[in-house]
Amino acid sequence: MPRVKLFDENEVLCKAMNLFWKQGYSATSIQDLVDHLGINRASIYDTFGGKEALFLKAFENYKTSSTDATSGFLKGQPNVKEGFRKLFEMAIDDSLNDPEKKGCFVVNTTTELIPGDEKIESLVEENRKTVERIFYDYLKEGEESGQFEKGKDLSAIALLLFTHYSGLKVVAKVNADRQLLVKSVDQILTLLD
Repeated sequence: MPRVKLFDENEVLCKAMNLFWKQGYSATSIQDLVDHLGINRASIYDTFGGKEALFLKAFENYKTSSTDATSGFLKGQPNVKEGFRKLFEMAIDDSLNDPEKKGCFVVNTTTELIPGDEKIESLVEENRKTVERIFYDYLKEGEESGQFEKGKDLSAIALLLFTHYSGLKVVAKVNADRQLLVKSVDQILTLLD
């Protein structure tokens, strides 16, 4: 008879993600996971396949929920420039209000595990493309509705906005000057004037 799981897989994935996010993949041992998740080693291997598979699932969940939230937020913002400003200011505030100064899980993973891990590299690249596409589509809506002049290289702007968005989360880990970070957002958004 198969064993009955006494834990919620999604809850365990969320807890694992938070631990990996806080400590990094390499610094998180299987014993750390056992202690933090409150499940035994066998359950981790039976349910998730081990540390790497658990990390990949946790990362995928984060990536999906993060990109869905970004897309949903921007879709609710009719003014493109203000929509980006609000999104970037939320990223700044989230980073500055995090007492653990974890930064961005995707950025942390990128700097820790790439190059070297093709599975992670593929997931990170997929995330970049997804967010850039969300930004591009939002920019295209703004262009088509006359919010800024036509003829701008929207693909290049989407990449630049993605780069700045990611960079804000890194800089906010060490620079708690919200006003300075917001000024950088104001400057980059002049591209949409």
